[in-house]
Amino acid sequence: MVTASGSSAPVLSSAASSNSAPAPSSTTSPNDRYLAYCGDGSTSAGWPSTSEWQSFDYLFTSNTPSMKIACDTWGVPNDSPREIASLRSAILSVANLTSIDARFILAIIMQESSGCVRVITTAWSHTNPGLMQSFNGTGTCNLNSANINIPGVDASGKIWTPCPAERIEQQVLDGTNGTIWGPGLRQDFEIANANATDEAQAYYRTARIYNGGRFVASDLSQPCCTTSYVSDIANRLMGWVHAPREFVCG
Repeated sequence: MVTASGSSAPVLSSAASSNSAPAPSSTTSPNDRYLAYCGDGSTSAGWPSTSEWQSFDYLFTSNTPSMKIACDTWGVPNDSPREIASLRSAILSVANLTSIDARFILAIIMQESSGCVRVITTAWSHTNPGLMQSFNGTGTCNLNSANINIPGVDASGKIWTPCPAERIEQQVLDGTNGTIWGPGLRQDFEIANANATDEAQAYYRTARIYNGGRFVASDLSQPCCTTSYVSDIANRLMGWVHAPREFVCG
């Protein structure tokens, strides 16, 4: 791995980015920092191994404050304690069903929706609903496709408040196990795991496929779409929540 500075180690973030996770400006944990991970996702290139990832309980607890305010972005009611508890149970249940690491599922959720159970549906070549912005999934608690606080937006789509536990689990299942229309993390992992040097690299490749449809083995910031996506996921797995992001690879 080579960073923009020419160093062979990840770069500690020191400047704010407009793409940083929405959160308070201060950090309280030594694990809440951002390193720019570059290259192929291997531990030999400086990427963290799965044994270095924080525990699921640690990561979920660290991200809970962000979940509590995440829905502000879309102008809908924020997650309740019961909904957050349902999300935790759903992640663990789906992880057990699919054999995808619960920590990785959580990291993808925080990347895609910040844990808002009433996140909007986005659409490009297909719709992306729910916590994981899945491939034409059925799981959602918000049928709107835009922030309902935007003047002139038709916000006639149903919003579920509270979001039932079964709908929360369906959102997680759609993103992880895939849908009849397209793949989820499980199918992406099967592709990513071919010739991977270790399990962590397979997961990082999976993140790139999930974000952009495919991966370039030598550079997980390519070929599209959010260049920092895989580095973001690696950082989330290590405990990043609020620290400023500075992603520069070259």
